[in-house]
Amino acid sequence: MESIQYNLPQNRIPLAWYNIVADLPKPMAPVLHPGTLQPIGPEDLAPLFPMSLIQQEVSREREIEIPGPVRQVYAQWRPAPLFRARRLEKALDTPAKIYYKYEGVSPAGSHKPNTAVPQAYYNKIEGTKRLSTETGAGQWGSSLAMACAFFGIECKVYMVRVSYDQKPYRRALMEAYGASVTSSPSIETESGRAILAEHPDTNGSLGIAISEAVEVAAKDPNTKYALGSVLNHVLLHQTVIGLETIEQMALAGDEPDVILACAGGGSNFAGLAMPYLGRKLKGQSQARVVAVEPSACPSLTKGHFAYDFGDTAHLTPLMRMHTLGSTFIPPGIHAGGLRYHGMAPLVSHVMDLGLVEATTVQQLDAFAAGIQFARAEGIIPAPEANHAVAAAIREALQAKEEGKERTILFVLSGHGHFDMQSYIAYQAGKLENYEYPAEEIAMALAGLPSVS
Repeated sequence: MESIQYNLPQNRIPLAWYNIVADLPKPMAPVLHPGTLQPIGPEDLAPLFPMSLIQQEVSREREIEIPGPVRQVYAQWRPAPLFRARRLEKALDTPAKIYYKYEGVSPAGSHKPNTAVPQAYYNKIEGTKRLSTETGAGQWGSSLAMACAFFGIECKVYMVRVSYDQKPYRRALMEAYGASVTSSPSIETESGRAILAEHPDTNGSLGIAISEAVEVAAKDPNTKYALGSVLNHVLLHQTVIGLETIEQMALAGDEPDVILACAGGGSNFAGLAMPYLGRKLKGQSQARVVAVEPSACPSLTKGHFAYDFGDTAHLTPLMRMHTLGSTFIPPGIHAGGLRYHGMAPLVSHVMDLGLVEATTVQQLDAFAAGIQFARAEGIIPAPEANHAVAAAIREALQAKEEGKERTILFVLSGHGHFDMQSYIAYQAGKLENYEYPAEEIAMALAGLPSVS
């Protein structure tokens, strides 16, 4: 039995992004200035972001138009396909129906260009010469490098050291697009040198890499900062995923009972989930919405919902989010895109409102699921996406055990073609599970800033 693709014509690329902030029953907590602890204004963010993105960050408009030049670039791969995984269903012998939205068809191989392209576009029209950023596994760095090449902007990437070493082909892809890539922490910045002085053998972290990229942008008037997850405008851009999926599920004549996505900083999860949560708030959907995170970096399931810094050097504003503490440095698991100490404030907020759930998956279970998925569907998932695959398989097997039909929808955030070394290590039995010790999380959380 063949898996089935449900696709939309190219002219059905969404005309506008969906902003769930307009429909939330309770407003989010404000972002605070780290010095005054007062809500920040546009002028506080101006050194880092162009004004158009700052306006999107604080917008309460339900729909924000996608600019024509951005939609023209999107048209290279959007609408992304939705598949029904009939071969996987057969392999699992489950009564459940499994659908997946495949974001690996973008030129960079993941969902990240959905926001990299508009960020580069808005910076270009406001005169930015260079963008600095961080990247974990490399999906974000390669996507921004590609987008900067499209719009003629220089790109500087600080790549978390463990991923810099584990994923040389991701680094090569960024450099092929014209980006300059540096292992983080580095000696190029004050924050990097400070970390190296204290922890010379550190694996690095997204929090550290953010500190370096923010520092570079703050010191150079020709450089702005670009973030691949966490912030509202980033999550906004990703809603093209869910908007397309709603139409495609209608083509399939189906409606999901459970919606799953891997979650690190939250952009991939929000891209699929927020349009469905908008429908849920209007009584048009009853689906359970579940964020899937690694057991080694469990911000939603073990973190605190509190104000914290987004980076290790405490250069960023304070955001109320689920956090493991800004000094948290996760182990070197291969799902590099999920190794962030905090969760997007918007995702944290809808979790606090009880609109979404969270669960965890161990590294070995994630890779086992990825192998099973590849043998059934032919696609090698990225290590991050494997967490969603594992959760979908878990749901399908539960449906089998209960003898009940269930429609499962998940987003496959990218392919694993540049992550094959991790599959080699898994097949050779060199990977292990990692449950982050509660006492170490407690130590990192003890340093949370004091905000009443």
